[in-house]
Amino acid sequence: MFRLKKRTARYWKIVILLLMGCLLMTFACHDQFLYHQPIAKITKVTNSKPLTQVDEFQNKDQITYQKIQGIVLNGHYCGKKIHLKNSFTKTHATDQEFHKNRQVFVSQIVKSKNGLEGNIKNVKRDYVIVFLGWLVVTLLILLMNKDGLKTIFSVIINTFVFIFAIWIDQHVYGNAVIIVFSILTICFSAISLLIILGPNKKMLATFFSTIIGTLFSVLLGILILKITKNRGVFYESMQYVTQIPQTLFLAELMLGSLGAVMDECSDIIATLFELHSLNPMISRQQLFQAGKKVGNEIVGPLINVLFLVFMTGTFASSILYLKNNNSWGYTFNMNMSLGMVQSLISAIGIASVVPIVSMFGALLLGRKQVDE
Repeated sequence: MFRLKKRTARYWKIVILLLMGCLLMTFACHDQFLYHQPIAKITKVTNSKPLTQVDEFQNKDQITYQKIQGIVLNGHYCGKKIHLKNSFTKTHATDQEFHKNRQVFVSQIVKSKNGLEGNIKNVKRDYVIVFLGWLVVTLLILLMNKDGLKTIFSVIINTFVFIFAIWIDQHVYGNAVIIVFSILTICFSAISLLIILGPNKKMLATFFSTIIGTLFSVLLGILILKITKNRGVFYESMQYVTQIPQTLFLAELMLGSLGAVMDECSDIIATLFELHSLNPMISRQQLFQAGKKVGNEIVGPLINVLFLVFMTGTFASSILYLKNNNSWGYTFNMNMSLGMVQSLISAIGIASVVPIVSMFGALLLGRKQVDE
């Protein structure tokens, strides 16, 4: 009987989540009234014949021009037809092709003989974000139940804290970047671990190990950059930076390594607590050795994941640089050098935190010696 009720409750949970997803997607597709920017729905698209283009580096591409008709969905011209133009290349390097029923933001709307005319500014993509958000929440609730809800709650709070930190950074004109994001790193760790693990020994061990590991990696990175006088580090590759790039780079480094270090600490501490629950008489030395073994197993995958996270963001721009006849050295310096430096410094933190978190776990849980 209990199993039947549990299964029925799970089915109802799935139905409710699916219904919420349908309602959210329907709302996201009809929320034009929330935007001040005019939005148009494309009703007809006419494409010209592709024209071949060749640039000075002998790169070949094809360009196609589009005549687009649409209906304005909000604002002063709501319900009126509008004529738009677009061009796209076969490679879609800096453009895209538009199709019927897509919703786009339009600007510079003017009246002409043919009616309204304007330019496409961007694509309305909020429904994609809504769908992905709903999918993540659904999977967390179905697979993790209460722990999933805790994760969602911690992400929401951390998001608001992150926005608040950026607001502070803007109002102090970037004069306290390191201080602001150092406090942010501590807040991220404390909030996430308090919500997910609760106020207990496990949370304290994970928190202090995370902070010490992240601090060690960042300080060592600063020391190395000072000794080498930043040679080989091309901060000018950080585009559109209006503050001192070195300090922003260190802030990125702190936040980037924090996630991997926290993940590693959580895994090791959880393992040590499980060992202690199975054998309360286990010694500190045994716990320390067990933590090191767990850490040695997960350090490699974590470093590789962090490397891929830092480097994949540069892949598209690197291909574009190489395609425009730039050398591998110049392409690496202007696209990949900062990501590589971040990966190496973060890897130091990941490796150094293994004995630290093992020691904290052993001191909190283990006995001084096993009774004979």
